[in-house]
Amino acid sequence: MSRIVYLHGFASGPGSKKAQFFRSRLSQLGIGLEIPDLAEGNFAGLTITAQLGVIARASRSEPVTLIGSSMGGYLAALYAARHPEVEKLVLMAPAFCFLKRWMETLGPSTMERWKSTGALDFFHYGEGRAVPLGYQLIQDAERYEDYPGSTQPAIIFHGKNDTVVPAEYSVAFAGRHRNAKLRLLESDHELLNVLDDMWIETEEFLFGAQAGGSSTRS
Repeated sequence: MSRIVYLHGFASGPGSKKAQFFRSRLSQLGIGLEIPDLAEGNFAGLTITAQLGVIARASRSEPVTLIGSSMGGYLAALYAARHPEVEKLVLMAPAFCFLKRWMETLGPSTMERWKSTGALDFFHYGEGRAVPLGYQLIQDAERYEDYPGSTQPAIIFHGKNDTVVPAEYSVAFAGRHRNAKLRLLESDHELLNVLDDMWIETEEFLFGAQAGGSSTRS
């Protein structure tokens, strides 16, 4: 089994509930989970490119499985499309069409203000406070495709009631990727009410028949 790396979402961190849930479940199987800080302590200077660099250092150009949530799911697919050594992907509410959605959600006036001032405040869940984020995130995001062309086996979990990243984006991705299995769940963007359901399918997806003896199924 290859190493497993978890990629947290935007304005989150290694201590996120989903990250720690998967770490706990994998630990019960005697498997470690690496959870790098994708911002490396510099949320203000966040970019897609820099985060892909963090993933590269964590992966060490070795066979690896990536589990990603929201922006982390988008990053996982981007990285996998560029690195064939990635073996499998587990994507939770992946933030496909990242740049397009942000421009639509924030609107022209806010985007212009962000560009002109150079920074905009966002609530950082990992720090529990509003933190300024530089406009370089948007400029850098223009380099990356809406739907990465990853070819690795993937399972995607998406809440039917997700208003942050509507499930239609995962539906579109799955429609273009025969390697991707999509599971639409009765949940929202956080997916916290379906953690056990996602684990059962993730365990099967990652370990196949080996998962049958796991105590987490009892």
